[in-house]
Amino acid sequence: MSSDDEFDYGKDEQLRSREVTEGPDKAPHRAMFRAMGFDDEDFGSPMIGVPNPAADITPCNVHLDDVADAALEGVDETGGMPIEFGTITISDAISMGTEGMKASLISRELIADSVELVSFGERMDGLVTIGGCDKNMPGMMMAAIRTDLPSVFCYGGSIMPGEHEGREVTVQNLFEGVGAVADGEMSPDELDEMERNACPGAGSCGGMFTANTMASISEAIGFAPLGSASPPAEADSRYEVAREAGEIAVEAVEAGRKPSDFLSEASFENAIALQVAVGGSTNAVLHLLAMAAEAGVDLDIETFNEISARTPKIANLQPGGERVMNDLHEVGGVPVVLRELLEADLLHGDALTVTGETMAEAVARIDPPAIEDLDADFLHTVADPIHERGAIRILTGNLAPDGAVIKITGEDHLHHEGPVRIFEREEDAMAYVQEGNVESGDVIGIRNEGPRGGPGMREMLGVTSAVAGQGHAEDVALFTDGRFSGATRGFSIGHVAPEAAAGGPIAALEDGDTITIDIDDLELSVDLSDAEIEQRLADHDRPEPQYTTGVLAKYGRDFGSAANGAVTNPGVKDE
Repeated sequence: MSSDDEFDYGKDEQLRSREVTEGPDKAPHRAMFRAMGFDDEDFGSPMIGVPNPAADITPCNVHLDDVADAALEGVDETGGMPIEFGTITISDAISMGTEGMKASLISRELIADSVELVSFGERMDGLVTIGGCDKNMPGMMMAAIRTDLPSVFCYGGSIMPGEHEGREVTVQNLFEGVGAVADGEMSPDELDEMERNACPGAGSCGGMFTANTMASISEAIGFAPLGSASPPAEADSRYEVAREAGEIAVEAVEAGRKPSDFLSEASFENAIALQVAVGGSTNAVLHLLAMAAEAGVDLDIETFNEISARTPKIANLQPGGERVMNDLHEVGGVPVVLRELLEADLLHGDALTVTGETMAEAVARIDPPAIEDLDADFLHTVADPIHERGAIRILTGNLAPDGAVIKITGEDHLHHEGPVRIFEREEDAMAYVQEGNVESGDVIGIRNEGPRGGPGMREMLGVTSAVAGQGHAEDVALFTDGRFSGATRGFSIGHVAPEAAAGGPIAALEDGDTITIDIDDLELSVDLSDAEIEQRLADHDRPEPQYTTGVLAKYGRDFGSAANGAVTNPGVKDE
């Protein structure tokens, strides 16, 4: 399979795969490898693991066997010994609005755990981690950070948009269509027609939702080569990207280039700058905090405010806009945005990447077009932005002492004061909305959906989309200790911390309490004194865990606070 002269063996002694391939006492081990088609040449090569979450349960991952095959070819052709192995995935879109959505965030941890375990147990030298659906990306990058093996991230690519009545549509439009049907603004027949055309093939949801946000971040943070996030799932260029990832992984092993060598505070700040500039998912706040915790990088949730304050929003993509990832790809992809931010001194150009280049060197090599030279109405320059501030804001106050997260997709100066209607779970809130009870000016609070309380911190695209579909995206406020989907838009605040299950102030709320939300002042508060909140919490009986055995019970016990990434790794999580 591999050729010795294609690999620099100057660092042979560093290859831990030698523990299972070298010496007379490893004859039994080599026999096992020979049964799988490996030979003498492979035993002298670096062993590169290719964890693959391919599955027939989501279009995001249905094609990943083909992506993995291209990565395996890249490893083999560059002198490595490619070892593919599997891991799990959960379809966020299919589990959305059901009890099954509680498995989504848990899957991030299970992916990280399983890849770490296989890499450790089989003595691998490097990784090409592949991701399709939302939690695959952070899970794979967290695994690479934990193992600290030379690693490259490879995205499976996004789905092409569907077409309905002459306009591009995605699954976001369907979720909002459900609300429009309930409100009488869309007929069931039109929703049916949209359903049949919204998702035309393989790939992750097409807007700048969580999957595409995290794929874009993989470039900005240095885990993936520039230009790798945007090629569509079924394009030939997607498989060229995967082959390149395999080649880079072998080169990284040869150079001894590990995640700890290129991940830094500057890398994470670059990732946040990209996120807020393109209007990326609020979920990226959670995942970047988790990745930073795993990497030992001191990243505070307030850093998102600091970077949003200096970094304008310059891309108008779904869910706030109309364009999708493929539109960005057609004008040059993520490097176009990185170049604009770099030239405006909003990125750390000296941050290192997996290729060994600095960010500035990588952008110069790619040489993407400048935004002002493009005919792309959805991209703005830093000098003439869509919004002066970035899209992500962290709100604090007596209702969220440790923070809460909102993405600005429309009006930039949101302010609201009003009585709250509290729900103990997502289903009750969804029923309330679908029954037509929502009116302009309402505040909806959903609690006991946090990392521990859910457990699993469900995304609630169904609720937010139903509200948006009824025309209330900007005049009805929602907040929760759970999460909102990357496809959520409007006045939706998630990640309220501490969560209700941990005794956070959200547990003290009663129907009718006056809530103040002010985006300019970064405030989420309730009109109660500290003493009143403390008294109510003292009188409050926390609900018993819904799951007492099995995987949901275990992770419900182990999750840390959303303010620190909701990690479960005992070496890095908060108490």
